[in-house]
Amino acid sequence: MQYKDMRRLAALGIMLTALGAQAAQHFSVAGDHFELDGKPYVIRAGEMHYARVPRALWRERLQQLRAMGLNTVTTYVFWNLHEAEPGRFDFSDNLDLAAFIRTAREVGLTVVLRPGPYVCAELDFGGFPAWLLRTPGLRVRSMDPRFLEATARYFKRVAQEVAPLLSTRGGPILMTQVENEYGSYGEDHAYMATIQKQLIDAGFDLPLFTSDGPDPTLLDRGTLPGLTPVVNFNGTVDEVKDAFAQLAAFRQNVPRMAGEYWAGWFDHWGERRHQTSPKLAADAVDWMLGQGISFNLYMAHGGTSFGWQPGANSHGTTYQPDTTSYDYDAAIDEAGRPTPKFYAIRAAIERHLAPGERLPDLPAQTATIAVPRFALDESVALVDTLPKPIASRLARNMEAYGQGYGLIVYRKRFAEGASGKLDLGAVRDYAHVLADGATFATLDRRRDEHVTELDLAPGGTLDIVVENMGRVNFGPTLADERKGLTRSVSLADKPLLDWEVFPLPLADVSGLRFARGTPAKRGPTFWRGHFSSSAAGSTFLDTRALGKGHVWVNGHHLGRYWRIGPQQSLFLPAPWLRKGDNEIVILDMDGAPEAPSVQGLRDPVFATPG
Repeated sequence: MQYKDMRRLAALGIMLTALGAQAAQHFSVAGDHFELDGKPYVIRAGEMHYARVPRALWRERLQQLRAMGLNTVTTYVFWNLHEAEPGRFDFSDNLDLAAFIRTAREVGLTVVLRPGPYVCAELDFGGFPAWLLRTPGLRVRSMDPRFLEATARYFKRVAQEVAPLLSTRGGPILMTQVENEYGSYGEDHAYMATIQKQLIDAGFDLPLFTSDGPDPTLLDRGTLPGLTPVVNFNGTVDEVKDAFAQLAAFRQNVPRMAGEYWAGWFDHWGERRHQTSPKLAADAVDWMLGQGISFNLYMAHGGTSFGWQPGANSHGTTYQPDTTSYDYDAAIDEAGRPTPKFYAIRAAIERHLAPGERLPDLPAQTATIAVPRFALDESVALVDTLPKPIASRLARNMEAYGQGYGLIVYRKRFAEGASGKLDLGAVRDYAHVLADGATFATLDRRRDEHVTELDLAPGGTLDIVVENMGRVNFGPTLADERKGLTRSVSLADKPLLDWEVFPLPLADVSGLRFARGTPAKRGPTFWRGHFSSSAAGSTFLDTRALGKGHVWVNGHHLGRYWRIGPQQSLFLPAPWLRKGDNEIVILDMDGAPEAPSVQGLRDPVFATPG
């Protein structure tokens, strides 16, 4: 059958109603193509993650995907957010996965679901919950029975949320992914078969697929017989052709699909911002549609890795933490605005529409606004906010104290003073070292720093404030990503014992007690201020006058800032702003010498000093 004939046959299957009143759908894998309701179906998907977009903006963003010409939205499911503690699940508010999928159906999109358990996604620990690391010796992505017991429970709970929305029950979820890029991590087919069986046992009775790089070795390691293998890649049309040639060499008579066509890329702190050509992405889409190949644009809309979500990459001893912004140089930017890439891709898709299909108009967008500069005039030193300490013979990792995210403080008092080489062993990931409340050294894992000189007077106090900058989310080091101090601490080559330890997850900063002015101690400091907003719209908080730290507005943790760039502003979504008075809390780890000030900009700022 010629592809132009397939397009005519697919017309009715592609035209979904914007009101979500379509009849029950049946999706299947039919040899070398997909079928929806018995007609050939080409998936034109874009990735968007519900947890990276405020719920109030879901519909607008999904409508934008539809207006770009996509017929499907793809999303990961973030296990670490849904089960922050073992057996305690949360599918409410911004984590209401079923509501996100129903909204997608209402705007005329089908859905591809990627529940993991591993998702990568530049997410802390690749989406695994940090509590898995509390069990000594537990190995993720393996046949470890303790891990598999947790994954089985997780899949059953996800299925409980989405079962009515599966295509086998007339819902919009077309197919579900088994694991994620496992071929880049391991080659245990028994493990992959177990994850496949767990998904089926949980109730995912619809087509399942795997997603790997196109190299035949990765495909052989990462997929199983009977599962549809899709491939992940970026590049020019020639590189796209090569990717599918490699897939064809690996397995015949399967649908061709780009599980992830990387239409942009993510950023690391301290590096240059990544940007890719709109024409490059549009040409790739044009060629794939001309060949009847399905695709998923990663990302169509990236959004923001709010709070403690960002992960990191690691190559050997090199550690590369990800920025808060997950803009990804996507077709729809972090604030939800179409970019030139959006229009280039839309034009490419329009050239391949089935007869009778018409793309919807772009919906009205939430505006961005400016906020005049305002001062933060209340403060409290971080060391004056510490909770009741835990007595600990050794300075142990964060997870050993039941903590997953945030900061952790290790305190040692020296009645007779102390001096010499202080070796922290291994810093995970950034340490501010304080003498009597004032910072005298910083140690950065990115540079493999863990040694400094200590000189304390009698009666002095040593505080080591360690910040979790994001667990590695890709590669072999992922399995051992514990945070805080992970090896023994020594002074003058002798072990330091008997610590007071203060876990600071910073899940809620509403209980802090502030005072006017600047604290006496020159170390990490919380600042509070207020600003007024009369216009409705999102804004970008300008952080260029700050050092390194975190921002909360009206209780929402916007994420991390750092003067080393490339990100120099933090996205503040319109739904999190109040008309009238708004409260902002900033934790500046470097300890600003005077009351800092902040303004809101209409556009983001990207710059890497030096």
